[in-house]
Amino acid sequence: MSRSTTIWRTAGLLAAVGVALAACGTTGGGTEGEGTDDGEGGGDCVGVIAYVGPLTGPAANLGINIVNGSNLALEQFQEANPDCDITLEEFDSQGDPAAASPLVSEIVGNADIIGVVGPTFSGETAATGAVFAEAGLVTVSPSATNPDLALNGWDTFHRIIGNDATQAPAVAAYLTGTANAEGVFVVDDSSEYGAGLGAGVVESLGDLVVGTESIQVGQTDMGPVVTAVNASGADSLYFAGYYAEASVLVNQLRSGGWEGLFMSGDGTLDPAFVEAAGGAAEGAVLTCPCAPADEEFATAYEASAGQAPGTYSTEGFDAMNILLQGILDGNTDRPSLLEWVNNYDAEGITKHITFDETGEVAEVVVYQYPVEGGEIQQGVPIEQ
Repeated sequence: MSRSTTIWRTAGLLAAVGVALAACGTTGGGTEGEGTDDGEGGGDCVGVIAYVGPLTGPAANLGINIVNGSNLALEQFQEANPDCDITLEEFDSQGDPAAASPLVSEIVGNADIIGVVGPTFSGETAATGAVFAEAGLVTVSPSATNPDLALNGWDTFHRIIGNDATQAPAVAAYLTGTANAEGVFVVDDSSEYGAGLGAGVVESLGDLVVGTESIQVGQTDMGPVVTAVNASGADSLYFAGYYAEASVLVNQLRSGGWEGLFMSGDGTLDPAFVEAAGGAAEGAVLTCPCAPADEEFATAYEASAGQAPGTYSTEGFDAMNILLQGILDGNTDRPSLLEWVNNYDAEGITKHITFDETGEVAEVVVYQYPVEGGEIQQGVPIEQ
């Protein structure tokens, strides 16, 4: 699939989203290609949507990107539909499952909240998914990628990004093809996300793996890993984890004399990685099943958020728009909005979005983002 058809299907799609929203009915009865409604959602265009994920803490940028994308969607929606009264309430979990659990109890206990953007990370999603399911409160995650999340039988769970079982084979394809790697060392950060992605990469690479190690979130001494990598003879390393630990790891690898290819996933795809790693980040390649923003989206986003879009900004925009369209169509209670999302089938800015019975998005493209000249470059689809 070409990059042009994956990222932006038509010119002016941002404006088209607003036009489509304004054209939807507000008394139920979804139109073909935009979801369905059982007609019991109510006629008023009102509702509260919650965001749950990090806004502070070591991986806050990833959550902030999602909120900024969601707010842009809401601003455009309100401009196109001034008679609607929809708000976004933010719940800061810091990406911590323990912190997310009481927040989710608060969310499900608030009857005004009828949909959720998030949870953001896999660990907090695993810890709270059953609570959302019991409450019948639909969730649309822009970023939680652990494959097992879709196997829990939660009918409220949806994600608009490919899971790690789709990312790992793409990583292997890049390493064996473009990089022509002869030996790969795989490191994970022991988180729900990192352990799952790391295991998938190991499985996909097979005999090409020459060693594995696990670190902990917050770890700053990577000496044992550096020693193991150098002893393994690896010419490439894949780190499955978040940008704080990735910057420490690549710095200590370079200081320890290792000169191979450093790769990491979507948890590292943030300018904070390059800022913290400095010159050690040069030449790194970051992978993500998330779509880059083009100039049109970036301009609108910067005007709204005051900063450039980042990882999951476009996915946050799409996730919010799914819920907004459902509410505008008259689905103003939890059961009807859940049914709307379950049956959603429409174009987003990242991809055509429709979900299978487990909440997985049907269309997935994995991108590679190289670090060159001290900056993360525009993503390019990985050929498989």
